[in-house]
Amino acid sequence: MSISGTGAASAVRSLSPDAPGDFGARYGLLSREKIQVMLNRGMIRPETDLLDGQMQPASLDLRLGAKAYRVRASFLPGRDRTVAQQLVELSSDEISLEGDGAVLERGCVYVVPLLEALRLQDSISGVANPKSSTGRLDIFTRLITDQTEVFDRVAGGYEGPLYAEVSPRSFSVRVRKGSRLNQLRFRRRHSQQFHVNDFALSDRDLRDIHEKTAIVDGDPQLRDGLILRIALSGESPGPVIGYRAQKHTGVIDVDRVGAYPASEFWDEIRARKDRRLILDPGEFYILASQERCHIPPDLAAEMVAIDPAMGEFRVHYAGFFDPGFGWTKQGVPGSRAVLEVRSHEVPFVLEHEQIIGRLVFEKMAEEPEVLYGQTPTSNYQGQSLKLSKHFIMGE
Repeated sequence: MSISGTGAASAVRSLSPDAPGDFGARYGLLSREKIQVMLNRGMIRPETDLLDGQMQPASLDLRLGAKAYRVRASFLPGRDRTVAQQLVELSSDEISLEGDGAVLERGCVYVVPLLEALRLQDSISGVANPKSSTGRLDIFTRLITDQTEVFDRVAGGYEGPLYAEVSPRSFSVRVRKGSRLNQLRFRRRHSQQFHVNDFALSDRDLRDIHEKTAIVDGDPQLRDGLILRIALSGESPGPVIGYRAQKHTGVIDVDRVGAYPASEFWDEIRARKDRRLILDPGEFYILASQERCHIPPDLAAEMVAIDPAMGEFRVHYAGFFDPGFGWTKQGVPGSRAVLEVRSHEVPFVLEHEQIIGRLVFEKMAEEPEVLYGQTPTSNYQGQSLKLSKHFIMGE
């Protein structure tokens, strides 16, 4: 099924971003309903009609285009150049993603033009993340625009193509035209926010919200966001406290769900009596938070790294939590944060309940009509320790 608020792609391109449409008077992250308005107004310009399921409660899944370019190194175009110009200068190799696609080899860097382009108003900007499944496969994915000096950001008023930098780290993966590896959120700002970079709610705001609608089981530990601690005791979620990616495995097709026995790609990590885990340099781990979280309908959240001075490891490639994540009928937060963890240059010891990350919350411009958990693509609602949707557990 396709979503086309304006008909064919050529019709989308012909619309002015100033055409009639209802954004309302509020500012903040835009819901899927307002993303549909953007499509109707030609602010989102897909090469082919959007597909059913691309619009999440507060984000848009982006699709890989027909070609990938293997490059020697990651890059940013800078303020005066386009991505296409950089690709020519780097003498990149072109790979077709048509039909059954192609294998992107681990350890290599690729740049892929996306099927979605933008023509934004000055008041609307974008921020991107890898999708949850992408992060859990250890596929390092970042968004690039023309004439930019930063990854994963789309400036207000941007008009032009979008690209994904893709670098598989643990597994070689098969992708094709239409595969979805990252997602884009849109933020509407008023004139006084054009140069603001931090939209996070304060700890005082979060405590007030928690008293009305619990955002975590137990008393929230707040420090510029909701503190998350690692679960290593073996009591909860269970004796298996994590997974370590195997070194030599088969290729994973990113579009195949429930197709691969987990035991052929991952080694289980069981709890130790001392409730510790030593992270080996260069290894990739899937772990879980001790806390169970809930994102209220009028908020979204993003996991951000802790202060580097607190540990020699990186947490999360995919860190966006849609409104409604972790909701339960009992009103008790019901989903752990699954953590993608990689140690840096030296081994590092994690202790049970050690701080490993934090969630920062941001206001939605309006509550989405459909929340996370209410769509077929909500693969991680109610999750505990969970690998990506591609794997079959217990085989």
